Amino acid sequence: MSETGVGPPVVSDDPEFRSGPSPTLSRGAVPAWLFFDWAAQPFFTLVTTFVFAPYFASAVAASPAEGQALWGYATAAAGLAIAVLAPVLGAIADRTGARKPWIAAFSIPFVVGCGLLYLAAPGAPGAPGSIAVALAGFAIATLGVEFATVFTNAMMPDLVPRQRLGRLSGSGWATGYAGGLVSLVIALGFLAANPETGRTLLGLEPVFGLDPALREGDRASGPFSALWYLVFVLPLFVLVPDVPRRAVGLGTAVGEGLSDLARTLRMARANRQVLTFLVANMIYKDGLVALFAFGGIYAAGVLDWSSVEIGTFGILLTISGTFGAVIGGRLDDRLGPRPVIAGALVVLILCGLGLVSVDRNTVFFVVDVASPAADGGLFSTLPEQIFLVLGGVLGAVAGPLQAASRTLLVHLAPRDRVTQYFGLFALSGKVTSFLAPLSVGIVTAATASQAAGMAVILGFFSVGFWLLLQVRDPRSA
Repeated sequence: MSETGVGPPVVSDDPEFRSGPSPTLSRGAVPAWLFFDWAAQPFFTLVTTFVFAPYFASAVAASPAEGQALWGYATAAAGLAIAVLAPVLGAIADRTGARKPWIAAFSIPFVVGCGLLYLAAPGAPGAPGSIAVALAGFAIATLGVEFATVFTNAMMPDLVPRQRLGRLSGSGWATGYAGGLVSLVIALGFLAANPETGRTLLGLEPVFGLDPALREGDRASGPFSALWYLVFVLPLFVLVPDVPRRAVGLGTAVGEGLSDLARTLRMARANRQVLTFLVANMIYKDGLVALFAFGGIYAAGVLDWSSVEIGTFGILLTISGTFGAVIGGRLDDRLGPRPVIAGALVVLILCGLGLVSVDRNTVFFVVDVASPAADGGLFSTLPEQIFLVLGGVLGAVAGPLQAASRTLLVHLAPRDRVTQYFGLFALSGKVTSFLAPLSVGIVTAATASQAAGMAVILGFFSVGFWLLLQVRDPRSA
């Protein structure tokens, strides 16, 4: 991503890179592009957050602590590969032109990786290959979907005028949230069952004869995510136009792309505005990664929530995130992406502070509340209700934060290197993605306090906010 800091983005004379959408754009192109987020989101909702990851830590690994550590190692390894390869692949794709072949190529390992997850049977001592299969499948699928997203994001300038990019980006996030919500309801209501009761969240027996004792419903979240993706990504290939393929050999594209990337990195380093934005994005994205990684663990520890409460909380969070993304996209178009990002970070800081002030018997650090009744209903206590509200607000601003970040990139990036700059954008969002989770773990271990560990995340949001304020608003320029 690049910001000139002194004027509008550079636009190539090549008509292929003209500003705004193609005059021959079909009416279904924009909805088809939005459906990529709908297609990809179930992997992040089901596999990385609410279904497969908790199953892996609790039933595949020897202990939850070991499972969390192994999952973290796989996440870090995938993140490192993305950080190294995403900008390189973007630079090469900018030389070869067409983006759909790259999306198709990376969709294959994504589907394969998701399919492998079903083979991760519970009880690692009895099935020693389960851990390796689960981690390999997760890493492969993560690489595939993240790389495909780089090239899908690069299509944005060809779909709508620049003054509507915020609404497009926000609508994409909202569509993704909606897809995650629907897939989560299906998975918790019809696939994944409690191994003790044999019933799903809706009180039903799992469909297709999935065995709760073998946790087949949890494992099916991988193949289900792959099948969902295959069905709903098809409109993108059919209806969204691609830039023409260039007659450039792969070897030539690699050489020219790497040289182009080196020049881009030199430009970014030479431009204080670009460098500041990249560092700000890197830091607040690290905080967001940690927030999602530890949110469920924190709720389980300080509020004693079970999978039922966490799953329900996830559904509510997804609903608030969907509305937040829609509203955020319109604010982006009206105010510009930079104010939306800044506002989202302020809300994250304030609500995050509220969350760490809550436990089973206390709210806002000093206000004592009655102990929860043994026969209380779902979310019946004041701390739970405050946690629920604050978590919903956090979910509502997380989407606009990320959507406005990619919109800001599109406003700033030169048109003839937009894919390459999205590679750099992925780099800044991944290169230190291990740092915030590591900091949370270290502080938690040192203080024996989950709240103290989670409070570290607020520091990442605060530093990112301060750095963002140093970046000139491109709209005002």
